[in-house]
Amino acid sequence: MRPLMLALLAAGLAGCSLAPTYRVPESVAPAAAFQEAPGWKQAQPADALARGQWWKVYGDDGLNALQDKISMGNQSLQAALARLQQARAQTQFAGANRYPTVEAKAGATRARTSVNSPGFKPGAEPVGNNYSLGLDLSYELDVFGRVRNQVSAAEAGEQASTADVATLELSLRAELASDYFSLRSDDAQQQLLDRTVEEYAKALQLTENLFKGGAAASIDVAQAQAQLETARTRAADLRLHRAQTEHAIAVLLGENPSSFKLAPQALADGVTPPAIDPGLPSALLERRPDVAAAERRVAAANASIGVAKAAYFPVFSLAAAFGYDSTQTGSWLQAPSRAWSVGPLAALTLFDGGRRRAQNEQAQAAYDEQVANYRNTVLAAYRDVEDSLAALRELERQSVSQAAAAAAAGRALEQSNYRYKGGVATYLEVSVSQNAALQAQLAASAIQLRRMQASVQLVKALGGGWQA
Repeated sequence: MRPLMLALLAAGLAGCSLAPTYRVPESVAPAAAFQEAPGWKQAQPADALARGQWWKVYGDDGLNALQDKISMGNQSLQAALARLQQARAQTQFAGANRYPTVEAKAGATRARTSVNSPGFKPGAEPVGNNYSLGLDLSYELDVFGRVRNQVSAAEAGEQASTADVATLELSLRAELASDYFSLRSDDAQQQLLDRTVEEYAKALQLTENLFKGGAAASIDVAQAQAQLETARTRAADLRLHRAQTEHAIAVLLGENPSSFKLAPQALADGVTPPAIDPGLPSALLERRPDVAAAERRVAAANASIGVAKAAYFPVFSLAAAFGYDSTQTGSWLQAPSRAWSVGPLAALTLFDGGRRRAQNEQAQAAYDEQVANYRNTVLAAYRDVEDSLAALRELERQSVSQAAAAAAAGRALEQSNYRYKGGVATYLEVSVSQNAALQAQLAASAIQLRRMQASVQLVKALGGGWQA
């Protein structure tokens, strides 16, 4: 008996694993360089000093202060951290199966034995007591790697949850930066519209004076009034958008929108995105936490195949018990009352109606699903970087042409005002020029915002702070 037990124990400690040998799934091969990167300004070493806290490359103290609050305040991030704690607990739970289970038992019963039962001795007292105290030990000998693969799957799932937290935090910080720049762009446009309203009000006053003097028609007054009210409407709509953006930032920080306030601070003219080096495409997969999460889920699914295959083989275990058993309390814990047992057990399912085959097919299909998800995540990573690089390049060109358009529209408006005051042009010409100048300035401000947000999206696409 003893040699058999030792052999089973050795087999359990050095058993085989039925999981396939894990390899990172093949995905689309990276190109030599990003397609949209040629001509893009490469970052200087100083631009990469704060890649851990990537938002600091924008040099905005207001943004830095908000980013410092998001880790503790955002409730979505807190929920993700709680899910990570669950995954860690699941790993500990699975790992506990590698060790024996020991249970302590104690009991005291009083029972009556049937006098007609085969085991009853004539003349014995049918009513009696029984006192028991002991330890039960059970240990599964992991001969075919079922327990080890369960632990491996749980560990890979925990690592995937860790990467999920990093992915969510990166997404939230990028959203906060994008909303912040949107808020500051609204402040800049609000200043522009407020100045426009003042200028339109002066133009209306001038037109009314000209009308009273007989130098302007009533239609000019109506057009000036329409221009003024339209500008006021746009200014009110912009204030609404700013308020909603401010509320969104408050929720991101876990604060009550009713008590959250950011003082207006316009995004300065001429502010451009910092230079960000996209690096090599081959390094992208090491930066992106969502790619890491997808790869870890493939590893977990691979280990689950080993768990499913182990169901076809016997389960070997070792059971032992030691304790005291007596009918009287006086002799309960004495040496003659000792009882013990020890021995190996083996269990094998002979027929289950195809349950194990279905579980194996399910595990293999789950693995195939995770491989496809991983490859899709890799493709999406390359697409995100290419999209952001293309957006930055084209928006930079748009900013140049739009600045020229705004300057030309300003000169046209100046000339129209001179012509109108000189009586050689109608107010319609002034109105058209005013609209064109305002639209050109607002478009330039919108392009500036899109450039800043595209820069944030590039950082996000590259994995944010991609320190090893």
